[in-house]
Amino acid sequence: MPEAKGIWDGLMDFSFRLYATPRMLKFLYAVHLLAGLVAAVAWVVVSFQQAPVQGLLALLAALVGFFFWILYCRVVLEVLAAVFRVAAAIAPDHPTQEP
Repeated sequence: MPEAKGIWDGLMDFSFRLYATPRMLKFLYAVHLLAGLVAAVAWVVVSFQQAPVQGLLALLAALVGFFFWILYCRVVLEVLAAVFRVAAAIAPDHPTQEP
C-alpha cells in the first residue's frame, strides 16, 4: 500500500489503498499531549477551587500523571510506527514511511 500524498488524500481514500496513519503520527501525538495537558490543568484548577491543599496535591499528581501520559502516548505511537515500518519491510515495493 503506498502512502498518501497528504493527510487529506489518505482520509478521503475510501478504497483504503493509501496509508494515512504514518503521516498523521506527529499530529496525533500533539493532539493527545494537548488533551492530556488540558485535562491536567482543568483538574488542578477545580481542585484549587475546592481547597488549597487539595489543589497542591492535585498539582503534584497532575505532574506525575502527565509524565506517564506522555510516556504512554509515545510508546503507543512508536509501536504504531513500527507496525508500518514492518509492513514496509515485508512489502518494500509499497512504501509506507514518511519521506
